Parts: sequence; C-alpha cells; structure tokens
Amino acid sequence: MSFRKISVDLHIHSALSPCGDDLMTPGNIVGMAALNGLSAIAVTDHNASMNSEAAAILGKNYGITVVPGLELETAEQIHVVCLFPDQDGLSRFQEILLSSYGGAVPLNRTDIFGRQLLFNTADEVCGELDRMLLASTGITIDDSFGLAASLGGIAYPAHVDRDSYSVLTSLGALPYGYPHGFVEISCGCDREILLKNFPELENYKLLPSSDAHYIDKIQEEGGAVLEVEEPSAAGIIDALRQGRIL
Repeated sequence: MSFRKISVDLHIHSALSPCGDDLMTPGNIVGMAALNGLSAIAVTDHNASMNSEAAAILGKNYGITVVPGLELETAEQIHVVCLFPDQDGLSRFQEILLSSYGGAVPLNRTDIFGRQLLFNTADEVCGELDRMLLASTGITIDDSFGLAASLGGIAYPAHVDRDSYSVLTSLGALPYGYPHGFVEISCGCDREILLKNFPELENYKLLPSSDAHYIDKIQEEGGAVLEVEEPSAAGIIDALRQGRIL
C-alpha cells in the first residue's frame, strides 16, 4: 500500500460562526487554501454545518478536498472537532446535536458576535441563523467519540493547549478510554511547554490546526501533514484514525 503526503488544515470557521469574519465565505476559504498550498481543509463551524456543502462543491474547482465537519461544544463546554466522510453523515450528526439541547437555545446577539451567515455556491448570502451557536449542547465529550464513529466519522479534542474550551483545562486530562492516538493543537502552540505541563501527551501525536476565523489565519503548506492512501474525506479520516500524522 502506498501513501502520499498532503498538507491540511482541518479546523476553519466560516462567517456562520460567531466572531467569524464576514469575508470567511466558502469561496474565499477554499481559494485561500489553494493559494496556501493545502490539499484538504475542513469547514468546522460552531455547532453548525450549513456552509460545509457549498465549500465542498467549490473546493472541487480548486482541487481542494473539503471534509464535512463541525466544531461541537460538549455539555462540559469542551470543543471537539467532528469530521465525516460525506455530507449525509454530517447531516445526521447535526440532527442529533440539535435534538440534544435540553431547553430553548438563546438567540444570537449580533451586536456582540456578529451575524451568522449562510452562503450559496456563488458566495452570496442566502440566509442567517438566529440561534446562538456558542452554546453547549447536551452531548458529552465521552459520547461524541462514539456518535461520530457510528456515522463513519471521527471526533477529537480541539486546541488542547488553550486555556478555554479545552479538554485539558476542563478535565485536567484526556477522557478515560479516549480512542485516538492524537489530539489537535493550535498552530502557535509551544509544544515544549505543553508537554511539560501534560507529559502524558508524549504518547500522542499533535495535529496543528488554525481554528481560523479570519482569512489570513488559514494554515499554510507544511503546517500539518498527513499520509493518505487517497486525498478524499474518507481517506483523510482513515489517516487520522491510523495516526498517519507527520
């Protein structure tokens, strides 16, 4: 079996996410990814997936694989990246996410967080989501891993090096029985300090991602590299499961 190396950024927000810049349209995101030499990205908005499909369609024009995904906020207020091999799996996960809210979800405060914009494949605004996306769901971090896997996807803790919305900050350690051999870190993470504070991470590979909310923050070629059998969404998820992170 032969593998090829590809540069990826698997944590990018569109203008659907609170605090996401209005220039973070699907077309701008995939265009910048191409300029930066990336082969694959994931548009992972907060608790929402409505701009993923437009990005995937536009990505084909640039030769960019767009992995269907979102960034889940768990019941413990921990951020988890959830990726799927197809839009159907992502849509089914989105339905589970929406049904998990225990009560009414507050409305977005556009004066504080900005508008939560939906786009079509022409990069035109075609709608706006009014529910606040920065709200905890009823899905626990333990349940997130199995739920994503049951739909053919993968879920893993986001930006574990940060002081907020991080599994290490919230729980002090990775959950017991965490099924993967890697975690996500921020692009600017000081790995030496992280490993000093959490020496158990010596046993895990570290996947840098941008968590970009602005177009100039999208990662460049070589920042995160995977060895994939094929550069499809399914091939990228398989590489993550197998720990083929360079």
